Amino acid sequence: MTDAPAVRLHDVEKTYEEEGLRVTALAGITADIPRGRFVMIVGPSGSGKSTLLNLIGCIDRPTRGTVEVAGQAIAALSDDRLTDFRARAVGFVFQNFNLFPVLSAYENVEYPLLLLGLTAKERRERTMAMLEQVGLAEQARQRPNQLSGGQKQRVAIARALVKGPSLVLADEPTANLDSANGAAIIALMREVQRQHATSFVFSTHDPQLMSHADETFTLKDGKLVGHHMAEAA
Repeated sequence: MTDAPAVRLHDVEKTYEEEGLRVTALAGITADIPRGRFVMIVGPSGSGKSTLLNLIGCIDRPTRGTVEVAGQAIAALSDDRLTDFRARAVGFVFQNFNLFPVLSAYENVEYPLLLLGLTAKERRERTMAMLEQVGLAEQARQRPNQLSGGQKQRVAIARALVKGPSLVLADEPTANLDSANGAAIIALMREVQRQHATSFVFSTHDPQLMSHADETFTLKDGKLVGHHMAEAA
């Protein structure tokens, strides 16, 4: 499956019932998101970006159509197997960091490994290696309230990457950072992507982040209205 895209979407539709009305959040999305790239999903608020990320991240299921992630057809999995697949294959980075406030940076990064049942030795080695990579080994024992915004996002990135996922989804990861910290976070994620061939899919409004896109998919009113590939350097 090495040549399979990171994500394959075919005729994906997602509808919701709101106060008796049927609301279409996504309508007929068909796209292949390649492996090992920086891919942006862009569009105005309400265009369906978050809904699409939830489907790609195996948090939700489509009303119609098929979603494949890392070669796995999501519809073929029971809820329990889907939860296990998501825990192993997909990492998440959020604009609000979503760190556990009562846990140290080390414990936040280690947490996904506890869910996977790794030994204490494996957890320790992988957690410290990731904290080293994001430049926070010296802050390992600090809690989120003792860290800057940029440091919190580095912890969040380390937590997303520590299990070695094939896909990382990042929802507005630079939204709560100043431009200098945003640039540093983008550079860090790009370095990780190059080193580990990790596929990154971003939802963003940030022009600084969008300028680094290898490919851009544009949504409007739940429909895919544009697809742009960056020119090779």
